[in-house]
Amino acid sequence: MSAATAGPDTGPAPDNAEKPTPGLPRVARPRARARVVTVFALVLLAAVVAVVVGLLVGPAHISVADVVGALARRLAGKVDPTNWRETAVVGVRLPRVLVGFVVGGALAVAGTALQGLFRNPLAEPGVLGISSGASLGAVLAIYLHIAGRAVWLLPACAFLGAAADAVLVFAIAARQGRGRVFTATVLLVGVAVMSLNVSMTTFVLAISLASYNVGREVMYWLLGGLEGRTWDHLLLGGPAIIVGTVVIGAHARDLDALLLGEVSAQSVGVDVPRVRLRLVLASALIVGAAVAVAGPIGFVGLLVPHVLRLAAGAPHASLVPLSFFGGGVFLVIADVVARTLSTDLPVGVVTAAVGAPVFLVLLMRRRVEVA
Repeated sequence: MSAATAGPDTGPAPDNAEKPTPGLPRVARPRARARVVTVFALVLLAAVVAVVVGLLVGPAHISVADVVGALARRLAGKVDPTNWRETAVVGVRLPRVLVGFVVGGALAVAGTALQGLFRNPLAEPGVLGISSGASLGAVLAIYLHIAGRAVWLLPACAFLGAAADAVLVFAIAARQGRGRVFTATVLLVGVAVMSLNVSMTTFVLAISLASYNVGREVMYWLLGGLEGRTWDHLLLGGPAIIVGTVVIGAHARDLDALLLGEVSAQSVGVDVPRVRLRLVLASALIVGAAVAVAGPIGFVGLLVPHVLRLAAGAPHASLVPLSFFGGGVFLVIADVVARTLSTDLPVGVVTAAVGAPVFLVLLMRRRVEVA
């Protein structure tokens, strides 16, 4: 048949022809991009407001001018140790706010990765057992009186507990998966290890109650909080959180493909076993670092990615950075609320009190499928 008589669908498409892509209709894509940009702008604005409010709220009244002046003098290298306002802002409030922001962002990014990996909107950092492993390490450090020797020993022991938990989970899952870490196997092993860690933590807590001070310290840490966090805590957990977040962000397209299923992801060239292992390791790294410096804080990794996914859509290239800033905003504001209500109220209590009912409302309104 000649080219003149051939039908329009019989010949091969030219190489430079635009191929259809799955997802939104072409007309809706500009609207989707505009929605993402709008959400980004709102979240960044909220981040600035949250940090400023976090620096202003405290037992002692410090004005905005004092905060700006203290930060400007510190940036210029002019340190005045006799100025108590500067000491309060730079030495106490600023590291607490930054630790809260980084920890909240880490938990939200881990939740985003795990929800995409497991294709389950109810997945959160605790499902791997990493949080409970960090809690067990910290509780043992407090009970054995190791934590009081240096400020970095408590988060270091918590991080070692998280790392040991991660190695245990991956080793068992890899053996059961014949050398490959299968998603379902990791999930089941993580839940089993989490239950074991919770039982051991409860046992240590029960025997530590014989000493009032030790029992109170264990209970306070298990509730999760930012009280007394310093620059040392930020330096200890920050690098691991940044590395893990970058790794997850670099696999944004792979997470998008995994949402369609592992078979579909492999058909478009995704090395599923390798990507899956990298995502789980990166999530374990940042969750372990976050829990090590702030304790177990719930609902950040569960609620924030879900809300932002509803607001900005599912593409992980935008969802991962949005989750980091959104998680930071959520935890800093929760800490401000905790400090406003009581100086001894852990931030984990506020996140649970706010996150649980809000998430239940979202479940009832959106009818999220747990599958």
